[in-house]
Amino acid sequence: MSRYTGPKFKLSRRLGISLSGTGKDLKRPFPPGQHGPNQRRKMSGYGIQLQEKQKLRHMYGMNEKQFRNLYNKAAKQKGKAGENFMALLESRLDNLVYRLAFANSRAGARQLVAHGHVTVNGKKVDIASYTVAVGDVIGLRERSRAQKSIKEAMEGRHHLPNYLEFNEQAMEGKYVRLPERAELSQEIDEKQIVEFYSR
Repeated sequence: MSRYTGPKFKLSRRLGISLSGTGKDLKRPFPPGQHGPNQRRKMSGYGIQLQEKQKLRHMYGMNEKQFRNLYNKAAKQKGKAGENFMALLESRLDNLVYRLAFANSRAGARQLVAHGHVTVNGKKVDIASYTVAVGDVIGLRERSRAQKSIKEAMEGRHHLPNYLEFNEQAMEGKYVRLPERAELSQEIDEKQIVEFYSR
């Protein structure tokens, strides 16, 4: 299954979660379709598990194969598989570029990385799924720092997670530690995802 490229607002409404993080996509907080708010669906246990998996997959903009492979990697680590999985998702380069507000969305961050504007420890990395290690420094190439879209995104930043540090002068951020579960999205029930993949 390839990455979703259809209407994002419609998908957000169907899943009941703001995939953009802005909340604008949930101005009408009911599923899309002719019957809208009058739809009554009782979901099975499998349906709930699938929906939680789809929420998280679409939130990070990944295809099914990438998502499953990352889950398998998390399941082999010590500790809780669900929390390990969410920490690995948060450690992706495109996600951290988004968290540092170099872009307004994860899709925009993915494009910045793919076009070679981003560096890790001073070296250009153009793979969006690159796993950033604790202690790595994420920056922008010298010629990319004056880009209008990057400046606008940084001016609009409201929050920097506690697991990141940002140096305004150097325009670079450091991944200081793995995020704790309480710092990540509370709208996701990762236990349902673990159960989905454990079937």
